[in-house]
Amino acid sequence: MRILHTMLRVGDLQRSIDFYTGVLGMKLIRTQDYPDGEFTLAFVGYGNEYNNTVLELTYNYGKASYDMGAAYGHLAIEVDDAYQACELVKSKGGKVIREAGPMKHGTIVIAFIEDPDGYKIEFIQKGTIEYPEHV
Repeated sequence: MRILHTMLRVGDLQRSIDFYTGVLGMKLIRTQDYPDGEFTLAFVGYGNEYNNTVLELTYNYGKASYDMGAAYGHLAIEVDDAYQACELVKSKGGKVIREAGPMKHGTIVIAFIEDPDGYKIEFIQKGTIEYPEHV
């Protein structure tokens, strides 16, 4: 078993595709329109969906926004340099909501940004997280 994708409902599919591809550097893998169901799916990610976990963006016809549920947390993306990643996001018009720096109670370097629909995305700087021994 493996995780295939995470799905986010978005209010403007093209705006979201532009954000994830243009700001975060993901690739648009595929789209699929379901007119009878009145929704369109777009899959984006850093690699093909056969070997990588990807993000499914779901646009429901006529739905421009969603209430953020209290249970949702964030997506996490590993970056080489969280400070540079934040600067790149800002230079492309993205919103940084927590600048890069060490966690309050640790040494892992993190930052948070927000996508156009308000979903939180955490950057975790490569090499600052200690993984437990492989089991």
